[in-house]
Amino acid sequence: MNDMPRITQEMIDLYDRFTHVTSDRKDYLDRLTALVGSREVAELITSQIAANKMSAPLAAVGDPRLTIEKVTFGENMTGYLAKPKNASGKLPGVMVVHENRGLVPHIEDVARRVALEGFIALAPDFLQPLGGTPEDEDVGRDMIAKLDRAQTVKNAAAAIDYLKKRPDGNGKVGAVGFCWGGGIVNAAAVAAGDNLNACAAYYGAQPKAEDVPKIKANMMLHYAGMDERINAGIDAYKAALQANKVPHDVFMYEGAQHAFNNDAAPARYHKEAAEQAWSRTIGLFKKTLG
Repeated sequence: MNDMPRITQEMIDLYDRFTHVTSDRKDYLDRLTALVGSREVAELITSQIAANKMSAPLAAVGDPRLTIEKVTFGENMTGYLAKPKNASGKLPGVMVVHENRGLVPHIEDVARRVALEGFIALAPDFLQPLGGTPEDEDVGRDMIAKLDRAQTVKNAAAAIDYLKKRPDGNGKVGAVGFCWGGGIVNAAAVAAGDNLNACAAYYGAQPKAEDVPKIKANMMLHYAGMDERINAGIDAYKAALQANKVPHDVFMYEGAQHAFNNDAAPARYHKEAAEQAWSRTIGLFKKTLG
């Protein structure tokens, strides 16, 4: 459509408010329609801002270099596990934590990317206690809001313990998470203590400052320059990490949006920031988990 307006920061902010604050799709579309002039254009813009489940993966589903399986662990939890097919020795584990829509194909793709770097990658379905990740991503967001936070963190700790104890693992575990998952990684770092060696949290909610002394992992925090909602918590978190001598790196990607790593969301994906953050993340894991 030639008359579709350019996607602006105001439009992205409206979408972020809908997906992370209100969960009210009608209110979001009403506001966006008032801004752009028609519901049809509002829906088209939304399709560009939102993640597309059918987007082509960066690591093929049937990559012959990988072994893929569904595993169970903890209290009836399930996960998508990817690992190198012909590893010569025991490998480190990495927990991959999904965004606020559940274990969607994009996160399975991320797990395969991690595995191709030489790790046993486990992407838990944190919606399993409510029946598992649904097809409808709006429903998935509603389900995320209904999760018991303490139990979710306990389930993350169970995933870490599962990776730590796998006979094909070397006993070292990292975690990477995005959006909601970034917040879970931060919380897991508090809960897991010595069981977790390194974390990369992408634009995730920060833990309370008083909980930071419990963190034993090497922390890497990735933030988007245009993400005011999450960035409001950076200074206090950084100060607590420094005060407690927790090894950490904080990276800000100027001009990038919340969810800049998600290549399935064309309006927010920032290729340069995503590739730089990914290189840093894999570098952290190879340095600390090998």
